[in-house]
Amino acid sequence: MRSDQNQPLPRLDVLLCAPRGFCAGVDRAVQIVELAIERYGAPVYVRHEIVHNRFVVDALKAKGAVFVEELDEIPETGQPVIFSAHGVPKAVPAAARDRRLLYLDATCPLVSKVHREAEIQHRKGREVVLIGHAGHPEVVGTMGQLPPGAVSLVETVADAERFVPQDPAALAWITQTTLSVDDTREIVAALEKRFPAIVPPHKDDICYATTNRQEAVKAVAGQVDAMVVVGAPNSSNSQRLREVAERAGCPRSFLVQRAAELDWSAIGPIARLGLTAGASAPEVLVEEVIAAFAERYEIHLESVRTAEETVAFNLPRELRQSAAE
Repeated sequence: MRSDQNQPLPRLDVLLCAPRGFCAGVDRAVQIVELAIERYGAPVYVRHEIVHNRFVVDALKAKGAVFVEELDEIPETGQPVIFSAHGVPKAVPAAARDRRLLYLDATCPLVSKVHREAEIQHRKGREVVLIGHAGHPEVVGTMGQLPPGAVSLVETVADAERFVPQDPAALAWITQTTLSVDDTREIVAALEKRFPAIVPPHKDDICYATTNRQEAVKAVAGQVDAMVVVGAPNSSNSQRLREVAERAGCPRSFLVQRAAELDWSAIGPIARLGLTAGASAPEVLVEEVIAAFAERYEIHLESVRTAEETVAFNLPRELRQSAAE
C-alpha cells in the first residue's frame, strides 16, 4: 500500500494477454450446470470439479450444485448428475445407467474428439500412445475409453525414448488438450524418430484455446518484468501458461487463484507487468488482480491480442430449450 498519501503512485504498464480466460468448452460446462439447476431445481450433482477453478465451483455450489468425486456419493434421486468438462471413463456413464441416474455430459467437445480418435485407432489395431499428465482427470477419462493396456501414457521426452511398444509398426499418438505446445512437439519428435510409422491424430489434439493463450503469453513475456497467470494450481492449462512465460523470457512468472495470493515481495519492483488467465478462470478474477495492483501503482492497461476466438459449442439437447428461454 502507499506509505505517503501525498506521493504519486509509480507507473505500471499492464499488458493484458488476449485471448485469456474462459474458453468455449468451459463456458459451455458452466452453462450446463446453471441451466440444469434452472430446469430441474436444486440439488444438481456434479462429478468432479466442473472446471478447475475454486471461484467457479463455489459460485455454482451457492446456486445449488453438489460436487462429488464418485457416483456412489450420490443418493437415490431423480435429480441429474453432470460429468465435468474434462471427460470421464466409459465406466462412469455405464454406472449411471445401471443406477438409472439422469446424467448430462459436460465433456468439452474437443476432449470428446480425442476420445473418438483413440477409439478409431484402437479399432484399426493400433496401440495408442497418449501424451499427457498422469492422474489428470482428462487423461483418466481418455485412457478409460479403451480396454486396460490399450493406451500407453507418455509424459516426457525421456518417457518417449524408453517406451517399448507391443508392435512398433502399429502405433498412433494422441494428446491431452491442455499441454504445452512446445513440450508436446519435442515428445512427438522423439516418438516419430524412434517409430517412423506412428500415426498422428487427424487434427491437432491440443485445443485452440490452449494454443492461443500460450501464443499470447509468448508475445508479451519478453516485454515485461513479471507475469501473473490467474488460474488454479490443479489447472493444467494455467500451469503451462506460467511455464511458457518463463521460457519465453519473463524473469518472474506467478500463478495465483485470487488477488489475495499475490506475493508482493516476490514480485518486487516492476515497471511492466504481463497478465493472463487460464481457460477456466473468469474475467472477474483478472479484474480483481488489476484492482490489487491499482492500489500500489498508477495503472496503464494495454491489450496484446494475438488471435480472435469465435468458437461456440452446442448445449446438450435436454437443455437447449431452457437456454432459448
